[in-house]
Amino acid sequence: MRIIDLGLNLFIEAFVIVVAVASPVDENGYSRHDFPGGFVFGAATSAYQVEGAANLDGRSPSIFDTYAKTGITGGGTGDVSCDQYHKYKEDVQLMVDTSLDAYRFSISWSRLIPDGRGPVNPKGLQYYNSLIDELISKGIQPHVTLHHFDLPQVLEDEYGGWTSRRVVKDFASYAEVCFKMFGDRVKYWTTINEANIFSWAGYDLGFLPPMRCSFRFVFNCTRGNSSTEPYLATHFMLLSHAAAVKIYKNKYQKTQMGQIGINLYGLAFLPYTDNSEDVAAMRRAYDFHLGWYLDPLNHGDYPTTMKKNVGSRIPLFTAQESRLIKGSYDFIGLNFYTSMYTKDNPAMLEFEMKDFFTDSAVEMRPSQANITSTYLSRVNGSWPSHEYPVKPWSLQSLLEYIKENYGNPPLFIHENGQRTVRNSSLEDTSRVEFLQGYIGAVLDSVRNGSNTKGYFTWSLLDVFEPVDGYSTAFGLYYVDLDDPELTRYPKLSARWFSNFLKGGIVCHSAPGGLILRTKNPSSTSIKTT
Repeated sequence: MRIIDLGLNLFIEAFVIVVAVASPVDENGYSRHDFPGGFVFGAATSAYQVEGAANLDGRSPSIFDTYAKTGITGGGTGDVSCDQYHKYKEDVQLMVDTSLDAYRFSISWSRLIPDGRGPVNPKGLQYYNSLIDELISKGIQPHVTLHHFDLPQVLEDEYGGWTSRRVVKDFASYAEVCFKMFGDRVKYWTTINEANIFSWAGYDLGFLPPMRCSFRFVFNCTRGNSSTEPYLATHFMLLSHAAAVKIYKNKYQKTQMGQIGINLYGLAFLPYTDNSEDVAAMRRAYDFHLGWYLDPLNHGDYPTTMKKNVGSRIPLFTAQESRLIKGSYDFIGLNFYTSMYTKDNPAMLEFEMKDFFTDSAVEMRPSQANITSTYLSRVNGSWPSHEYPVKPWSLQSLLEYIKENYGNPPLFIHENGQRTVRNSSLEDTSRVEFLQGYIGAVLDSVRNGSNTKGYFTWSLLDVFEPVDGYSTAFGLYYVDLDDPELTRYPKLSARWFSNFLKGGIVCHSAPGGLILRTKNPSSTSIKTT
């Protein structure tokens, strides 16, 4: 049964949506006008997850293609996905209809430069120029990411991709092509998406591209070394990022007047108990997950705790490299979904098996659904709860931690979204609650001094998801994969977000439920559970 046939008739006339669930903001509610001038609201996707056309017009495979074709996601791939490659004008119009300020998307390196280096693919160049021009013409800011889990497979095959120093030169050259071709219109560049999770999930646990790990009995990796490669990959990503930033700042920023940063997966950590050992474990967890990148970017070196626990397996920066990396950003992007409890476990340091998690000596206990528990559950033959509980205070605690420990840098929330079962309903009340709670948390953090500059929800459309494939969805818009036209349909969350962005007030006048009101006084109340 197609979801559009469920008989939902809520989306008529003009909407005012009022949400009445626990909120971090005051009882009078909030609107987008409470945010500082210039604060950006948008939605996000990534190239492989949304574009489709994977085998068309000269594009070569990336490590994301190879990963998807292993069947790890349940059999789906991004070969077609939402086909934004052909339907970008329609999708830009959806952004206009939703009143977005900005769209965060990524460029496919293997579509633009199919051999990883060398000639630019004219068809790839034409596509991204057309997409950017369409966005600009409709008043939507392009926020562009250069790498989103999708290194060209040819470079992975040639020298091991991010585990080799050779990638630094190739990435810097690719980045310069992008600055040169698109930088006259793109004012926000992100070098690498979720660099930290890409390192440990791709090179330690092996459940994200390029699926390298030592634990073949669990994740069926065919190559890799979990004790060394996460640290190598991070080292060369930091050097690649810094090299790209240097090019941008030296050659393009003055005339193009843009900004450049890097994106990290922002877990919030909470001590399992209030004893000093678990509190210390929380700080150590932050060092291993965020400090791993933010310390070099702010201080020129890895955290002391990491160097002590990892020892000779963590690479060293030369003095020149340290100077190059330190300060090499205009902003930090954060993707936030979940929090974890931390429990001290020093015995992990004595394990014969060495990897990122044993090195941290922190036992992680999920406080809600997360990507790691999802994959482990699948391996064990079970399936976890799909939806994330709404815990706005956890995002506030993360933003406060960064403010207090890293000099309050400019931040963008690049991803934040609710996971639901795909094809379940257009009436996604849980996503509306999620948006309300976390946007309110960002507002509270900004009022408390956080230098957060924007909020992007993941995702604009129901895209192909890592790990989950097409079994779950995060989109504001449902995409009917059974329809040859891949027709898009707005969910309740799209209507809610649109009303909020047009100045609607999120308030709490109806305790216990979500109220959707139209101009019709007999409109229906939809109660949440």
